[in-house]
Amino acid sequence: MEQGRITRRRGCKRPEPPDASMKRDVSKVLRPLPVENNDEDELMKEDHCFSMDFSRKPARAPRYSLIREVGRGSYGVVYEAVARSSGARVAVKKLRCDAPETVELALAEFWALASLEKRHENVVHLEECVLQRDGMAQKMNHGNQKCKQYLRLVETSLKGERILGHSEQPSYLWFVMEFCDGGDLNQYILSRRPDPRTNHSFMKQLTSAVAFLHKNNIVHRDLKPDNILISQKSGTPVVKVADFGLSKVCAGLGCFEDASHEQVNKNTVNVNKFWLSSACGSDFFMAPEVWEGHYTAKADIFALGIIIWAMIERITFIDADSKRELLGTYVCQGAEIIPVGEALLENPKMVLHIPQRTRNVMSEGVKRLLQDMLAVNPQDRPDAFQLEVRMNQVTCAA
Repeated sequence: MEQGRITRRRGCKRPEPPDASMKRDVSKVLRPLPVENNDEDELMKEDHCFSMDFSRKPARAPRYSLIREVGRGSYGVVYEAVARSSGARVAVKKLRCDAPETVELALAEFWALASLEKRHENVVHLEECVLQRDGMAQKMNHGNQKCKQYLRLVETSLKGERILGHSEQPSYLWFVMEFCDGGDLNQYILSRRPDPRTNHSFMKQLTSAVAFLHKNNIVHRDLKPDNILISQKSGTPVVKVADFGLSKVCAGLGCFEDASHEQVNKNTVNVNKFWLSSACGSDFFMAPEVWEGHYTAKADIFALGIIIWAMIERITFIDADSKRELLGTYVCQGAEIIPVGEALLENPKMVLHIPQRTRNVMSEGVKRLLQDMLAVNPQDRPDAFQLEVRMNQVTCAA
């Protein structure tokens, strides 16, 4: 799925039974490493931060060596890299910041991850973010008013137009993140036999991650299996919520969408009463109210319900663009498949058949919880904190 674009998939088809030998792409994420501190005003040559060439020996060794390209999208490139100081693998995402839409995505991810004062096991960790332009690199800090290039990026995002002169070189943001070796949720689940214990573990981990984000005033807005990564470094799979390009850091006293993202008052914001209006996300996981463009953090609860339902029953579809088999629940209308949120918007009285397959064993507690998470009216859905409590109860009882 193209991140941040609503692609209608009425022509998608349901897949054949999954092939257990399907290839796994472990291109996305990664393992935490300590990185050296540098002064926020210190400028470094680009080669002092990132280098593709192990043989070069500059006066100051690059902090990260880029090993290989592991992913490429409309807005940037992801590399597997090695931290020179520790030898640990990291993921390095390079985003070109010239057009306003790419600047907005890059800054949204930076602001969300940089605003977190504490780490959470199930949220991907940002080691550092580096702003590069004209061969020079500077470490980014949240709200750094001393960095002119940072301020230009913010102005570009707010004005919605490119403010850099045509003769100037484009800026890049480099995100250094922990490395996850298990691929994304699609790859992990569909390459293995069904395992209720893994499902229950992932359900609890995901609800814990969303509760943590909402507690920190972050609405993800693009929860989907593609954006859930798996780390296996501990021997037990650990999920990591990632890709915050469409996220919103809720700020201010009013219940409306603030365009600046910059002022965050964690004591006065209730994300379930903070109204958002940008209809963004991935269509199979969008709540009915998101399609209308008037929603709150409860939209994340709906998306999580779709993910968990699809994971438990291994419901998949073939993406029309990438031809990949993806986890996702939908409603069938003849030969077409319709996103659940869109179908509920068209017919609010529609009854969701959970589970879809009569042979599927699903406890009554999980069934009721999924139905509540996917309620048409967001006020009827549990918030993230209520969900975490209920999820622990139903998974322990199952």
